[in-house]
Amino acid sequence: MLVDFEVVERARAGDPAAFNEVVTAYRRRIFGTVSRLIGRPEDVEDVAQEVFLRLYYSLDQLRSPEVFEPWLYRLTVNAALDYLRKRRKRRLESRVSDLSEQAVMLADASAGTKVQVDDLHRAKVREFVDSLLSEVSEEDRALLTLKEVEGLSLKDLEKVYHVNENALKVRLFRARQRVLKAYESSRSAKGVERKEKSAE
Repeated sequence: MLVDFEVVERARAGDPAAFNEVVTAYRRRIFGTVSRLIGRPEDVEDVAQEVFLRLYYSLDQLRSPEVFEPWLYRLTVNAALDYLRKRRKRRLESRVSDLSEQAVMLADASAGTKVQVDDLHRAKVREFVDSLLSEVSEEDRALLTLKEVEGLSLKDLEKVYHVNENALKVRLFRARQRVLKAYESSRSAKGVERKEKSAE
């Protein structure tokens, strides 16, 4: 143990100074573990922060200070695995969105599916939204998906994120701005692509 059982017990009881002591003691170890698990140095800090957030919100569920270290490792592994799953899913969505419209239609036809105009339109909209969201951070993607796709209210989001309504409005505004920026970048990239093709 890098800290005394008594410190863990105080942190579990809600003492912020004790919690900070735990974080300081285990910070390097968590960073090292996350780094080995995900293999992407640029994302280590985000995943480690997620570990400490989970620790903060679930420490009161710890049965006893004696099992703290294995419990913290489980939190770390779970956060890293969640990150890897999200990353795999995003790569898959990106590959799907890269498929040409013709390839998608051929795949549908080969599966014997009769694609109705409305269904096709909805699929295109979904694909477009997914491709835009894949251009922003996982945090922005999660927040916008919950708000715009799942339809959660600000009150619902307060419970998920444990922040007040004003803070959520700021986050949503910034996330939407980043999506708009990604949209504008993709449009200008497509315009350049079209010009290059017409010049050939």
